Parts: sequence; C-alpha cells; structure tokens
Amino acid sequence: MPQHTSFFTYLLNAIFGHSALEENMHAFGHTISGKPVGAHAAEPLAAALFIVILSIILAYAARAKVIDYDKSVIPDETLSLRTFWEIFIGYFYGLMRDMMGAAKAKRYFGLVGTCAVFVFFSNFLGLVPGFLPPTSSWNITAGSALVVFVVFNYYGLKENGMGYIRHLAGPWIHPLALPINILIFFIELVSTLIRPVTLSIRLMVNMAVDHMLLGLFMGLVLILVPVPLMVLGTLVAIIQTLVFCLLTAIYIALAVEHEEHGEAHAEAHAH
Repeated sequence: MPQHTSFFTYLLNAIFGHSALEENMHAFGHTISGKPVGAHAAEPLAAALFIVILSIILAYAARAKVIDYDKSVIPDETLSLRTFWEIFIGYFYGLMRDMMGAAKAKRYFGLVGTCAVFVFFSNFLGLVPGFLPPTSSWNITAGSALVVFVVFNYYGLKENGMGYIRHLAGPWIHPLALPINILIFFIELVSTLIRPVTLSIRLMVNMAVDHMLLGLFMGLVLILVPVPLMVLGTLVAIIQTLVFCLLTAIYIALAVEHEEHGEAHAEAHAH
C-alpha cells in the first residue's frame, strides 16, 4: 500500500520537527510486520484525533439548538446541523430498534452511535483534497474493532453470565452428542475471535483502495474526471459506515439474546 502524505504530515512536522517526531515514533518499537514505527504512523492518529474533536464541536453546536425544548419541537425549514444530527442519529437508532427492540436499543446505542459518527466523518475526510481518512489505516480500524469486540462480549457476559459461554456449545442434545457440542463450541469460539479481524480489514481495505484510486485519478486529471469517483467514494463512505455499525449491532443483539433463547428452549422442553 503506498504511503500517502497529507496536511497532517506538515502540521506534525511543524509542531514537533521531522527528526524529533521520527525519533519519538521509533520509540514505539516495530509493527506486527517487523518494520520500525516511523513518523508516518503518527498521521492516522492525528487525523483520528481531529475527527474526535470535530465531532464533539459539531455535537455541542447542535445541542445548543435543541436544549430549549419549546424551540426544539419546531423542525428547521432547511437542512441544518441540527437536522443532519436528527436524521443521522435517528437512522442508526431506528436500525437498532428494529433489530432488538426500543428498550435494548436505548441501552446499547452509545457504542453503535459513537462508531457511526467516528467512521462516517473519518471516511468522508478522505474526500477532502489533501487529507487522508483515518479508516484507511489498520491501526485505527483494528483499534475500533477491538473496542467493539470487548464491549459486545462484556454486554453478553453482563446480561447472561456464564450462559453466554455455554451458548457457544449449541443446544444440549444428549450425553452421547458431547463431541458435537465440543466441536460447535470451538467453531463458535473461532468465529467470535475473528470478528474484530474481519470487521477492521473490511473497512480498512475499502477505504484505502477508494482513497488510492481517487488520489491517482486526481493526480492524472484534476478537472471533471475525478467527479464520478468522488460520487462513488461518497457511496463507499456511507455504505462502509452502515456495514460497520450494522455488524456491531448484530454482534450486540446476538450477545444479549443468547440466554433468553436458551431459557425459552428449556421451558419449552420442560412443558
């Protein structure tokens, strides 16, 4: 994958100096592939931090318009920052509500909503000339996927206790079928463990390839030709946000529903 340079590279060099930044990043050691961590590794981190700060500022700006209840009940006539947040948050909340019900959607929306905001703005940053989307770096997407992995397993254990682990072995059939349950357990365990890998790689590859193609065509022909690619890039940014959040919501729904399904099956078997 080619190494890109964005405005954040010049900003970091201006603040820290190229030599000082390079030395500080080398102090982190080596990557998984064995290469030393260079100054370029700081660029996605700076971009991700920029997205976090930007999201907080936009959220507080919209909050200032809805904090007055009497005025907030009247919708804006045109597309505004408040309208954007209402549509954006409402869509992902509706997605979770249809999947797991209103009560659980409100309880677990914090994670999915945060992922939606971060991934959405990170993806669209790559459409701005001179900037690199943080989600084109596996360091960022892997970190996000690991947070999702830890949280949905925490929710599953919190809601179901050890029943969350037992459910990985599938329904109990008969003592003679114990090897089948053990096989199912290992298959489900592997499937659960690779979720953050597939979740992070899918997002990273799509955004990295999309950004690389857009940069390539803009470098060759700057006028008109990149416009269709920017439209395609917009669709990719939206779809990848939806896929990431949809899978996150599915993982949470599966984790918190396991024990309830197990109890219902046991009650039906007893009757």
